[in-house]
Amino acid sequence: MPVFQYKGYRIDGRQIAGAIEAASISDAVVRIRAEGILPSNVAEPVIAHKRKRLFHKADETFLLNMTRQLSILLSSGVPMIDALTSLSAECEGFYRDMLIAIKERVSGGAGLYRAMEDFGEYFPEFYVSMIQAGEVSGTLDVVLLRLADFLEKQNTIKSRVRTAMMYPMFMAGVGIIVLSFLFTLVIPKIVKIFEDTKAALPFITTVLIFVSNIFVKYWWLLGGAAVAGYVYTKRFVKKHRLFVDRQILRLPGNIMQSLYYSRFARTLSFLLAGGLPMLKALKLSAKSIGNAELESSILNAVEKVTEGQRLSSSLEKFPPIFLQLVATGEKSGRLAEVLDKAANSYEEDFNRKVQRAVSLLEPSMILIMGVVVGIIVLAVLLPMFQLNQLIK
Repeated sequence: MPVFQYKGYRIDGRQIAGAIEAASISDAVVRIRAEGILPSNVAEPVIAHKRKRLFHKADETFLLNMTRQLSILLSSGVPMIDALTSLSAECEGFYRDMLIAIKERVSGGAGLYRAMEDFGEYFPEFYVSMIQAGEVSGTLDVVLLRLADFLEKQNTIKSRVRTAMMYPMFMAGVGIIVLSFLFTLVIPKIVKIFEDTKAALPFITTVLIFVSNIFVKYWWLLGGAAVAGYVYTKRFVKKHRLFVDRQILRLPGNIMQSLYYSRFARTLSFLLAGGLPMLKALKLSAKSIGNAELESSILNAVEKVTEGQRLSSSLEKFPPIFLQLVATGEKSGRLAEVLDKAANSYEEDFNRKVQRAVSLLEPSMILIMGVVVGIIVLAVLLPMFQLNQLIK
C-alpha cells in the first residue's frame, strides 16, 4: 500500500505532520482522524527513485555498508526508526532521500522489506526476501549480519577480478597510445624520405606507409569505428544474451565456470541457511548466477524439484563433483553447509585460474608489442639498406 504524508492539528491545537500507510487518500483521512488528528493536508509522497537522477552515480559499497551499520544499530538495541534516521544522516544526495523515504514508509506501519521493494534497483530480490524472513522470525539483526558477510564476499570476488585485469588493461592502453603516436607523428616523417625516392619499396614498408596514412588522414573514422563497434557489441550481447553466455561456457580453461558455480553455491547456501524455501531459494539463486545458460538450467531444475525430484538429479550443465556434493548434502540434511564448502572450493579454484591466466597474459602482451615494434623497425630499415646499396 502507498504511504501518504499528512499535516494536521491535534485536539489541543498543536500542529503535527507525519506519514501513514493506507489504500487510498480517503482511507488515510479516516485513519488519521481515528488517531485524534484533524488533517489539513493529505498527499501521496513522490517516491525518491522516480525522481530524475541525471548526475546520480551508483555506489557499489552503499548496500554493504548500510547493511552492516543497520545490523550493528539494531543488535545494540536502537529502534528501527532511529536507526534509519542515523543512516540517512550519514548519506548524501539520492541515498539520503531513499533512506528517508524508507523510514517514512516504516513509520507509517509498513515492514522494512516492503519499503525496500520500492527501490528494487538498489535492493536485489534475494536481499528483500531475506529481510522479510528476518522480520517474520524476529531475527532481523542476525539476518542483516549474514547479508553483510555475504555481500562482502561477493565484493571481494569482484575486486579480485578487477585487480587481476588492471595490469593487462593498462598494458593494452599504453600499447594503443604508443602505436597511435608512432603512426601519426613519427613514422610519417621517416617514410617521407622513402616516398620522395622513385625506388621500389619493400612490401612491408608499403604496408607501413598505408597504415600510417590511414592514421593521419582518417583518424576520425577510426575513432568513429571504435565507438560504433563498442555500441554494436553492447547491443549484440544484450540481444543475444543466451548465445553469448553459451560461448562463454566454452572458453578454454573453464575460468568462468568456477565463478558461476561458486556464485550459485554461495547464494543458495546463504538463502537456505536464512530459512527460505528450496524453490524460492533456487529461483533467486538462478537470477544471481550471471549466466543465462546456467540460469535456464536451474529454472528447469526448479520445475523438476516441484514434481518431487531431488535437486542433485535435476540440475544439468553442472560438473559431476558438484552434483555429488549436492546429493551428499541432501542425504545428510546439511545441504546449506555442503554448498558453502563447495562455494569456497570453487572460489579458490577461480582465483588460481585467474592468476594463472594473468601470468600468461602479461608476457603474451609484451611479446605482441615487441613483434609489432620489430615489424615497424624492419619496415623502416629495409629501404635504408636498399638506398645504401644504390649509393655504393
